[in-house]
Formats: sequence, structure tokens, C-alpha cells
Amino acid sequence: MSEAVASPARIGRPAIGALGILALALGTLQSVVEPALPLLQRELGVSPAEGALVANALLVTGAVVTPVAGKLGDRYGGKRVLVLLMAVVSAGGLLASVAPNLPVLLLGQVLQGVMVGALPLSFILVRKHLSAGESQVAIGVVVALFTGGGMVGTLVAGPIAEGMSWHGMFALPTIAIIVTTLVVTRLMPHDPPVRSDTGIDWPGVVLLSGALLAFMLGLVTVTSGGLPPLVVGALAVVVVALATGWVVVERRAASPMVDLRMLAKPAMWNACVLTFVITVSSGMVILLLPQLFAVSADGYGFGADTTDIGLFLLPGAIAGAVSDSVGGVAARRFGPRAVVVVGTVATAATLLVLASLHTAAWQLVLAKVVTAFAAGVGTTALLAGAATAVETRDTGIATSLLVVTRVIGVALGAQIGGAVLAAGADPTTGRPAEAAFVTGFATAGLVAALSLLVVRVTKKGVQA
Repeated sequence: MSEAVASPARIGRPAIGALGILALALGTLQSVVEPALPLLQRELGVSPAEGALVANALLVTGAVVTPVAGKLGDRYGGKRVLVLLMAVVSAGGLLASVAPNLPVLLLGQVLQGVMVGALPLSFILVRKHLSAGESQVAIGVVVALFTGGGMVGTLVAGPIAEGMSWHGMFALPTIAIIVTTLVVTRLMPHDPPVRSDTGIDWPGVVLLSGALLAFMLGLVTVTSGGLPPLVVGALAVVVVALATGWVVVERRAASPMVDLRMLAKPAMWNACVLTFVITVSSGMVILLLPQLFAVSADGYGFGADTTDIGLFLLPGAIAGAVSDSVGGVAARRFGPRAVVVVGTVATAATLLVLASLHTAAWQLVLAKVVTAFAAGVGTTALLAGAATAVETRDTGIATSLLVVTRVIGVALGAQIGGAVLAAGADPTTGRPAEAAFVTGFATAGLVAALSLLVVRVTKKGVQA
């Protein structure tokens, strides 16, 4: 019997454990930036808008890699592609660990972003080598450890940065990734590739990457001020041209990275718009809260260091992790629209209150918990609802479209939050004024409230 049709070898607990530990290390590397953003801005001498690029560079790569990772794994073998992606992640982590300036750090983050493709590849591997029931357990272990890694990164970023340097935040998780990848390579059997008549949409990958990066870089440069109107116009033309080219390519590609024709379905269109609005608001909160925690306590801030910020953000990280499991259950019981409405009301009310009341750390911690839980429940409910509203054969396309929308929304929200703070910074000290945070929280609350309008409009459309 040829290798292409032979039954894949079964894997044992050590191989599953190695995949889980790899996911833990990846989650840690992904999450060290959020509590350390104020520190990185001080060390590199950059504005909050430029600092937001550090986290967003990883998200942009993730948005591009996610839709094609599974196709690459099927075509060339999940193990082979996973090891290759981990080599790229390791190169990015090592580059970030020695980065002397912002551009080098951004390049390291871009390379690290391919880690997002590791999860679907892990799912492919366990599904090929285990029964359906065993696969569900193994996938649950991998996802739980990746989520746990996010919490570990939030907690250890401060102690590592203070005990070593901020470079160590990237170096230690990267070393763990390298070691664990070697173990996975040793324990995980090769999986045979699956022949396919469709190709990888590389033009779409390049155009989407360029459009997202150009938009975020343009937002930073525009809000920094001092640019002639002609340059601003040129940046806008570049972004529009790249985005338009991507849409044209996706509509004509035989195997598009994101099948935009799926948006013709009302359920998908509504889910994408709602997911985008929710995650833009969530992304603004993700950027604003650490910045406010770090502002000097002699003014309106709290003077928190990276360790303190990590501890303040931990309850929100736990709430976000719990929300992923609650969202699907809530969608099945109450329907995605009801879940979104409740979450939107809670988020908008919390942020509008926070805009006027942010004098105690517990107020910010509570706001983070509420907004993280509401955003997680809402987007997961929309994901679950969309997955059941389309044909079974289209489930992968629908979910990947929503995942990309979710990543883009968070990245855009964080960049907007950074731009608001940069625009409201004191020219002499560079520190954002309190009014900038008030504007940021109020804007995030109003953006979240747009979900109610979207739900109302789409409900009328369905009734009509």
C-alpha cells in the first residue's frame, strides 16, 4: 500500500503533551507585549500610536496566515508546515529579543505572527492520528494550554523585564518554543499530504498584508502630525488601491484565502459587521487600560510597573478565557442576537462610566473584566451562529472569515486608541492628557453601542 493511502500512525500522550506545551509557550510569547507596552514605549522612545504597532504587527500576520494554514497543512503535511512555521516564529522571537529599535522589533513581531497558524495545524495533526472522540479531548487540551499561556505571559512579562530586560520577555518563551518544537518533531509521526487541485492564493495573501500594514502605518503617521496634505492623500490612495486589489483578486481566485462571496449570505454579513464593531471597541480598551495604569501616580494615573499591570490585567484575561466557552452555550440557548445585545449594553455602559470615573485601580480592573467577557461571549456566539447558519461544507470558510474580521477589528481598535492618546499628548512631556483617555473610553463605548444599531437594522431587514 502506498504512503498516500496508508493509515496514519497513532500518537500517544507524550506527543499530545508536547503539542500542548508548545501551545503554552506560544500563548506566553503572544501575550507578553500587552502589559509591557508602556515599558516598551519608554525604552524605545515612541508614542502610544507607534507602540500599538508592536502588538498589531503580530495580529496582521495572524489574520493573513490563519486562512491559509490549514490548506498548507493539507497540501504539504501538517507536521512539516508546523515545524516550518515554528522556525519562522523562533526567528521572530530571537530577533525581537535583540531588537535595538522599533523597526527591528516590528519585524520580529511580524515573523512571530505566523504562530496563529499553529492551532489549526495542531488540530489537523490530532484529527489525522486519533479517533473523533480522542481528537476532541486533545484539541481541548491544546486550546486550554494556549489560553493558559496567555495568562502566563501576562504575569511573567513584568518579572522578566525587571529581572533581566524587556528583551528577555521574548527570549525565554522563544527558547521554550525551540526546545518544544524539537520534541514535537521527534514524537509526532509524519502525516501524508492530501492532493488538491486548488492552489494557495498567494496574491491575496500579499495584498491583504500590504493593505493592513499600510493602513496602520498611515494612521500612525497621520496622527503624529506635520505631514503635508499631499502625503496624507498618497497614503490613502495606497491603502484603497491595495484593498481594492485584494477584493478583486479574492472574487476571481479559484481558491481564495477568504471567500468574499460568503458575505452575500445575510447571516454572514451581519455576523461580520457585528464582530468588527465589537472587536474595534475591544481593541481600544486593550490599548488604553495598560497606558492609564502606567501614567505617573502624581497626576491622574497609578504609576504601575509592568508586573503590576500584568496583575491588574489578569482577571480580564481569565474572563476572556471563560467567555469563549460560554459564548457557544449562550448562542444555542438565547440566540446570537440576544447575546450581542446584552454584551453591548454592558460594554457601552461600562466604558461610558469609566470615561468619567477612573480614580481607582479596581474600577479599571472591573471594566477590563466586563468588556473582555462581553466581547468574548459576543464574538464567540456570532462565530457559533454563523457556523450553523451555512452549509456544512462552508463551515471552514465562514469561520475563517469571522476569525480574520475579529483580528482586523482588534488591531484597528488598538491603533485608534493609540492615535487618540498620541493626538492628546502634551507636546513637552509626551504624556497623554487625562482628556485623551476620557475621549478614548467614551469613543470605545459609543463604538460598542453601534452594535445595537446594527442589530436593529438587520432585524428589520430580516422581517422585511
